Amino acid sequence: MSKTRAARLKTPRATFLTDSNIMKKITVKDILSKKKNGEKIAVLTAYDAIFARLADAAGADIILVGDSVGNTFLGFESTVNVTADMMLHHTAAVARAKPNALIVADIPFAQASLPFDNLLKLCMALLQNAGAEAVKIEGGEAFKEKIAALAAAGVPVMGHIGLLPQQVLKLGGYRGYGKTDAERLSLIKDAKALEEAGVFAMVLEMVDSAAAKEISASVNVPTIGIGAGKDCDGQVLVCTDVLGLSAFTPKFAKRYADCADAAKNAFASYVKEVKGGKFPQS
Repeated sequence: MSKTRAARLKTPRATFLTDSNIMKKITVKDILSKKKNGEKIAVLTAYDAIFARLADAAGADIILVGDSVGNTFLGFESTVNVTADMMLHHTAAVARAKPNALIVADIPFAQASLPFDNLLKLCMALLQNAGAEAVKIEGGEAFKEKIAALAAAGVPVMGHIGLLPQQVLKLGGYRGYGKTDAERLSLIKDAKALEEAGVFAMVLEMVDSAAAKEISASVNVPTIGIGAGKDCDGQVLVCTDVLGLSAFTPKFAKRYADCADAAKNAFASYVKEVKGGKFPQS
């Protein structure tokens, strides 16, 4: 292996960024400062070391180990089936890539509604054992006290309002939020409650773009949109949507490559060569 290639493997971002632009380890403080400085925040999901290295090399500010692993990698129909042990497993895999990006891990279905001691223990395991650097909790004002207590304990928390995928069984499906005055005011109330609780950022999922713009202007912490328009302080997309690997891609997502066809063609060529006796050649 050449010295140049070895160096790139040790510093993944060098594959995409020049040496002068290689970023230091990103912290919660850095994410907060980006809103103050008017810098957009790029977030990608990843669930293992391979995708974490790629997302980090591309310059993502945050890698979200989302419970979306359930319906992207694990074959579940929703995120509801994802357990705490699964999140610990996938977070640890991402952390082993040692990305410069901030690693945020989802608190999975119903865990945030358990007694606070249980929630704190899970956060401790994610940060101490799995290597997460922050956690994300779905829900607004109802979780204000618990989030404040986590923040007081030193756990960085990202909020999540609008569509809450973990509630899909109760909702009966997915829909947008914030089009009516009542929903818009409720979302603003949730956002301000999360800010008061001490979150360092919050995801706005499938929030009406006008409402998302108003929410972003009403809080001092960054808003990360997903299907919430261009006026959020940052954006997050699921890695399989970006790469064209998802069985279903939401309307708000953008496919930047067709890796599914590329992989199928590569696999088909391999199978054909094996069956035809062309691989291996000796």
